[in-house]
Amino acid sequence: MSSNRSVAMPDPDTDSVAKGSRQQKLQQLGILCGFAAALWLAAAEAPSKLVTVSISPFVISFMMVAGAFVSRWSLPALMRGTSDVLADTKQVCHLIVWGAMAGCLWAVGNTLTILAIRDVGLSIAFPLWNCNSLVGILWGVVLFRELRGAPALRKAAVVAGAVVICGGAVLLSFASGAGTASSASPVHGVMAAIGAGVVFGSMYIPYRKAYITGMNPLTFLTYFTIGELVTMTAIAVCFEGGPSPFWKELVASKQVLFWPFLGGVVWVLGDLLQNYATKYVGISRGIPLSNTNQLWGLLWGVLVFGELRGQSGSVYALVIGGSLLMVAGAAAIASSSATKDEYRSWEEAARRESKRYCIDAEYVAARMEGNEPPASRPGRTWLDYAIMAGAVAIFLYLASFSKVPAIPINWVYFTALCIAMLAALVGSGVALWRLTKFD
Repeated sequence: MSSNRSVAMPDPDTDSVAKGSRQQKLQQLGILCGFAAALWLAAAEAPSKLVTVSISPFVISFMMVAGAFVSRWSLPALMRGTSDVLADTKQVCHLIVWGAMAGCLWAVGNTLTILAIRDVGLSIAFPLWNCNSLVGILWGVVLFRELRGAPALRKAAVVAGAVVICGGAVLLSFASGAGTASSASPVHGVMAAIGAGVVFGSMYIPYRKAYITGMNPLTFLTYFTIGELVTMTAIAVCFEGGPSPFWKELVASKQVLFWPFLGGVVWVLGDLLQNYATKYVGISRGIPLSNTNQLWGLLWGVLVFGELRGQSGSVYALVIGGSLLMVAGAAAIASSSATKDEYRSWEEAARRESKRYCIDAEYVAARMEGNEPPASRPGRTWLDYAIMAGAVAIFLYLASFSKVPAIPINWVYFTALCIAMLAALVGSGVALWRLTKFD
């Protein structure tokens, strides 16, 4: 007895088109997250202005890390649940060390940024430490096969963008020596900012290593915060002369501790978006995109805090021109979107990692594209709600005895920038949820 019913076979061409379409959507998502990250990363450094009112830069940096620590544990609990973090860890447990290492690098880099702001101001230091774009591009190409298989024109765009970024940094260095520094040691501030850029750029090696092997950004940042808290505590205690002097400095500064703590919370949101950008468009594109924060940082410094007030027109021209040059370079890099051949190169790097650490290849492939089945995610438990409640309690406790620092602030521009940040956060968050469910 015969049947006219035929079995439908999968069409390779259809699968290829579907995969290409998803990769294009992920590329657009990564670009959106990169620009949204820029707004939040810029705002996170605003509390660093407290160093101008005689607060120790190490206290400021420590409290930012404390805010980051609280946020990095409460955000995963809120968005996916701590059980999901543990389940993710079992698949790629070797990345715990890499996450902690990235946190250590961040703590060192953040301390350098505080010192740089103290010596040359936010609007100068900010673009200088964004030389991490150059370092990130280098590591992306050398270690993770980024840009391999890309057309010559797109490679040229990345190289040209890097050169333009360097040119902008040079202009800003000249500006820092032309009287914009608030300290007698502008050279030290420039060196600290560039050093921070090198450290931050190297920090993205663990980031990319995590994401080509499938680890969720929320899981990675949970372990990241362990490294940053331990390292920052050691730095603060060492440079403040021991545990007792450091504690006395904290107590003496208690009325302003809330603000750098808030800065750490804001930074985590920006860094999380930056991590999603790095996951879906790579280091060589994601970092330059998020480094458009230099323009937002300039707006915070000049419009909100009144930096550069009273300076000559040539100084304004150097600072604004240098910042715009760096933004143009980042735009050139971001416009060189990844091709199918380059995606294949990324997949080769992922297969290399999965083979090296004996990770399920299907798990790696699915997580790279944000395709984890919803059924595989554990639900929230009482621990998640306890963590979120504890985070809110700490936040409210610090806010209860805080005072606004005696720093001139333009509240109109402050409000406008905050509205832009919230719009970017909501837009990117909705897009992430719809396409990847925060995977």
